[in-house]
Amino acid sequence: MDALQQHLFDSHRAARRGEPAPPAPGTRDLAVLRELRDHRRFARVLAGRPATGPFHRACARLLSRLGLRRPPGRP
Repeated sequence: MDALQQHLFDSHRAARRGEPAPPAPGTRDLAVLRELRDHRRFARVLAGRPATGPFHRACARLLSRLGLRRPPGRP
């Protein structure tokens, strides 16, 4: 039984019992991935290893071009 068949089965059972239908499969997939990404970023900050990657490097480049980046060694 695949996810769609299980969803149809659960929807039918919920309708017979007068309960609300379950969410369709895949409706929260992107939200779950975003939450996982945010959790991993938060864990990195707590571990003392903040943002890395292409986005962070692009932001750092932009800030340095604008002269808004602090010189090394200054708080």
